[in-house]
Amino acid sequence: MPSSSLARELRAVIRTGRVLDDPAELDSYSYDASFAAFLHPCPPDVAVQPTTTADVAAVLRLADRLEVPVTPRGAATGQSGGAVPVKGGIVIDLSQMKRVLDLDAPNLQLFCEPGVVHADVNALLARAGLVFPPDPGSSRMCTIGGMVSTNARGMRAIKYGATSEWVLGLEVVLADGSVIWTGSPGSRALQSASGYELSKLFAGAEGTLGVITQLRLKVRPLPPARGLTLAAFPSLEATTAGLSAVLGAGILPSAVEIFDQRMIETANRFRPDLGLPSAAALLLFEVDGNLPGVHYDAQEIARVVRPFARQVDWADDPPRVAQIWEARSVAGAAVGLLQPKGVRAYAGEDICVPITRLGEALERIQAISAEYGVPIASYGHIGGGIVHAALVADLTATEQLARVEQAADAINCLALELGGTVTGEHGVGFVRARYLEREHGPALAVMRQIKRALDPKGILNPGKFV
Repeated sequence: MPSSSLARELRAVIRTGRVLDDPAELDSYSYDASFAAFLHPCPPDVAVQPTTTADVAAVLRLADRLEVPVTPRGAATGQSGGAVPVKGGIVIDLSQMKRVLDLDAPNLQLFCEPGVVHADVNALLARAGLVFPPDPGSSRMCTIGGMVSTNARGMRAIKYGATSEWVLGLEVVLADGSVIWTGSPGSRALQSASGYELSKLFAGAEGTLGVITQLRLKVRPLPPARGLTLAAFPSLEATTAGLSAVLGAGILPSAVEIFDQRMIETANRFRPDLGLPSAAALLLFEVDGNLPGVHYDAQEIARVVRPFARQVDWADDPPRVAQIWEARSVAGAAVGLLQPKGVRAYAGEDICVPITRLGEALERIQAISAEYGVPIASYGHIGGGIVHAALVADLTATEQLARVEQAADAINCLALELGGTVTGEHGVGFVRARYLEREHGPALAVMRQIKRALDPKGILNPGKFV
């Protein structure tokens, strides 16, 4: 169907949302933050900005009748092409559905729409002494709906788990336009053993099974204190030994972040005032809770890692904690300094490997860097095995682009070889779909059966992981 006709049909069925069909407007919907989308942008035929569940349902009823592809989209901060309309059709831009509907503090839950930004939710919760713990690192940009759709994790997943563990219920519009609630409609219970856990089916499905229009989230009391221990290690072997020693001592940090040697050097070039110590790797251990407990855990981590480390520093006073944590916050911006005109290419950047093989993974990533001539600095949430391999290239130099793709492929294959996964937190999208047969085997056929049952015409986010 011509885009003009599709836009006309959409304007006839939605009540309060906007329909966009100007080519200049549609161009902005052709990509997300992924390197693959930079290389292969895919504009939709039409974009819709709904403001109500009824609008979303009307769009899907029309799409179902016309058999037109539909791609849900939040803030497009994703790095795997999940929000890119690779088959054209309609993009449902949920950014205007951004209301916090209810904060039920006594029952430790919050109701919101999918387009609300993560940082805005936590700013509201903080005033009530509460927090939504998942922290993907892009808090000021990413939306709650996007976090749930990709089952985002982030730096505090070692203690608080994936986003799906904080979802109590979802309002979902299915492929035919019908609307359901998972987690029991009207429930305000914090637990349920009733029926299939449909919330976890839609969380992580990346919009391939339905469009999330409301969320019921579990929240918790905001920890009153945080502490940090910074340890510099002389080798990668000593780094993993130090991490294992901390976990073996019965201490569960709220975050454990790593910088490899190249990342340390790059961060110091970007912000010389950080003064990070020279080392094969740095580990930042965060602990949270009440102040006496934080004080004890930060010191105990320092004691446990000292036999393995070259240098150890700890703090539990907020200004010093913020100063140490600043080193982690500059990582993404700093990596561009790895080469002239360098830009981060988000490709193969969130592998997850067993903790015991982290040192091997980091060493072999640097070997891949040398083999393909692509600068790579690694950092990540090492407590859960996440390695962010930050590939850097001059995106105006055509000859570098193919080498980045080859290096990214080698990194993804390395993750599977080491007994890991190609994506620990960012999702599959279309970037990593080719690895799923190898990673999941016959289970992928079951995923496809679920997809066909809920979306028999294949209109929801086609071209993605199933």
